[in-house]
Amino acid sequence: MITMVPELLILLGTTAIVQADLLPDKKFVLLPPANFTIKVTGLAQVLLRWEPNPDQEQRGVTLEYQVKINAPQEDDYETRSTASKCVTILHKGFSASVRTILWSNRSLLASSWVSAALEAPAGLPGTSIVNLTCSTNTAAVNYTHSRPYQVSLHCTWLVGQNAPEDTQYFLYYRYGSWTEECQEYSKDSLKRNTACWFPRTSISGKGREQLAVRVNGSSRLAAIQPFDRLFALHAIDRVNPPMDVTAEIEGTHLSVQWEKPVSAFPIHCFDYEVKIYNTRTGYFQTEKRTINTFISIIDDISKYSIQVRAAVSPACRVKGLWSEWSQPIYVGKDEQKPLTEWFLIVLMATICLILLTLSLVCRTGHLWTKLFPPVPEPKSSIKDLFVTINYEKAGSSETEIEVTSYVEEPGFDILKDSVV
Repeated sequence: MITMVPELLILLGTTAIVQADLLPDKKFVLLPPANFTIKVTGLAQVLLRWEPNPDQEQRGVTLEYQVKINAPQEDDYETRSTASKCVTILHKGFSASVRTILWSNRSLLASSWVSAALEAPAGLPGTSIVNLTCSTNTAAVNYTHSRPYQVSLHCTWLVGQNAPEDTQYFLYYRYGSWTEECQEYSKDSLKRNTACWFPRTSISGKGREQLAVRVNGSSRLAAIQPFDRLFALHAIDRVNPPMDVTAEIEGTHLSVQWEKPVSAFPIHCFDYEVKIYNTRTGYFQTEKRTINTFISIIDDISKYSIQVRAAVSPACRVKGLWSEWSQPIYVGKDEQKPLTEWFLIVLMATICLILLTLSLVCRTGHLWTKLFPPVPEPKSSIKDLFVTINYEKAGSSETEIEVTSYVEEPGFDILKDSVV
């Protein structure tokens, strides 16, 4: 064990010497790359290429390169390759720079920059299109098993403010290595192309690459500026609504089911929203789901409208747009019942109003007094209450003699004596 220590020290010393020889000293100079060029290789696509400087001293080190995009948008990255592909808009021109770099002991050694540029295409300012928008949509096809889904593309734009009346525009798209020109245009009142429709494209239904679109123009009166734009597919894809939405009610339980949208994505790649509308109360309920079923507790005296929409889940692609709502389906009680209830309410209110109106009329015209006269009041004299009428008959006489007598109670005599 002790005898191995000198050998280990010798080995470590040798390694340190080799590494020191490999690392550049203060006299080591990095030279910039040679023959730097920029070449357009497709719509919104360029290839940057350069060569190591032939006079560069190697010393067994691995050189790298730093690429800096100056226009139209600033960006920079590092690479060991001597070529780099860049996807960017080109109607504003393009410029980039590159230099040789070497990392040593966490410090950066770098050469000077070399640059190259592409000029912006010629054209009268204000003649290019504006407000370019595009959308994709997936449809199912039956004529091929290798590609059961087909993606369409639809783009619209507005004519440039300074474009002559005879200007005509032409649209192209590129996806991957495939480039195609539009064949189906929509026109404005001056017969200028302002929209394009591709019923079938090379775009993948699950694609992640950017979509490049360019619109060129021509006129006999002026040079028309081109315009290009890059689209992220998740941001322009119009997802189809869910299919075969069904619903049923058992007691107070509402059960809703549906099938995934027409899409190249599998069933687990969708999020859903279920919208339930109570047509009797006007109440909306919206629920999020990650599976294609939904169960809810409801009352059993209402009719319900049910719709579902979908979006691709972030688990399968960057989250994009929601689909349109599915066509509404209705379950529950017949919608005529609320009308019957309203009819009864209106009828009762009408009857009450009629009775109130009659009461006011009777009170105002004293009709109630005439129909129902008041009962006469009793006499006010106290003595009248004690008048008795005696009928006496003579024994054999047929003549009846009416004798009226007053019966006075003792209380009255005492009252009279006290007065005297």
